[in-house]
Amino acid sequence: MYETLAILAAFVFLYSTVGGGLERTPINGALVFTAFGLVFGPLGLDLLDLDVGAEGLRTLAELTLAMVLFTDASNSDLGVLKKNIRIPGRLLLVGLPLTIVFGFGVGVVLFGGLTLFEVAILATMLAPTDAALGKAVVSDERVPANMRQGLNVESGLNDGICVPILFVFLGLAVAASGQGGGEVSPLMLVVEEIGVGAAVGIGLTLLGTWVIRHAAGRDWINETWRQLPVPALAVSCFALAQALGGSGFIAAFVGGLLFGAIAKEHKPKYLLAAEGTGDTLSLITWVVFGAAVVGQSVDAFSWQVVLYAVLSLTVVRMLPVFLVLAGMNLRGDEKLFAGWFGPRGLASIVFAVIVLNANLPGGHTIAMTAVCTILLSVILHGLSANPLVAALASKEKGSDA
Repeated sequence: MYETLAILAAFVFLYSTVGGGLERTPINGALVFTAFGLVFGPLGLDLLDLDVGAEGLRTLAELTLAMVLFTDASNSDLGVLKKNIRIPGRLLLVGLPLTIVFGFGVGVVLFGGLTLFEVAILATMLAPTDAALGKAVVSDERVPANMRQGLNVESGLNDGICVPILFVFLGLAVAASGQGGGEVSPLMLVVEEIGVGAAVGIGLTLLGTWVIRHAAGRDWINETWRQLPVPALAVSCFALAQALGGSGFIAAFVGGLLFGAIAKEHKPKYLLAAEGTGDTLSLITWVVFGAAVVGQSVDAFSWQVVLYAVLSLTVVRMLPVFLVLAGMNLRGDEKLFAGWFGPRGLASIVFAVIVLNANLPGGHTIAMTAVCTILLSVILHGLSANPLVAALASKEKGSDA
């Protein structure tokens, strides 16, 4: 245990000293963290003893995602978003269902051993994009503001929307496999997940923001404790929504949007610590992913798994985005850019753990496909972010000239 702790601490220290410099290169944090887990995990030097169970990994990934969603939403520019609400609206209401349908079609062709419900599960768990992995794009001011805000909102809400859909298909798959399960009411499940999640996010954030303003006005929050209110509020939104049967991810993102809108004078100093907490949790999650998940799953990869992963990151994602953005006064390269930057990450990790816990006959294949897709996404999206942003910015200047 102490050897593992020493290695992790040394890695965190070293990365913290060079992280800012790496952000200006094609190498992103998730790629570095995953590679570290692979090199020092069972597949490499076998020096990391990360005996993290399925529930432990799920909890870690969920908390990380909730923190990232809250802080990213808080940093959203609602003024720009209001003017360009059609972009995330189309991506979520039309593009997301189309992505699931396309993923389902590809899965039916490639995975003859999976049931239709299992293929639907796979398509759903790989449809949502990752706000954290796409941070280099949505935070770079060289990317047009309407596209940045659109992609940020899409990545913030699509995982929460996919949660009830995933559980509908999961319930149907479990029932079809003869393992039990009652009748599923898809409409009620979706309404409950989204409605309860949004209500909790709004209610807790209104209360929390009022408390912060009240305490800050009386100078009760000193420098030492200023780091805690926003992380605690983000976790509270997520956990309470989950406990009440709603989507904690919807709660975290909606709460973050509201906090950013009504706590403007307190936002900069309180968000900084929360972003650091989210980055630290992300680091640990990706290290565990590289060491405890990827490192133990390489032998299970097949050509079908790899091909599905490649198609999921390209045609399955990019074609629906290109189609739904028609008539939006966007150039062809901007539509392709928006389609390509649909990285898969934390949400898909959470979904994969949920599927593994369900003990479906095809659960292993589903989980391995998710692992391969996430790994390819970490590499390809990480390496291409800065070069493609620069190319898009250059084309933008050329069109303005």
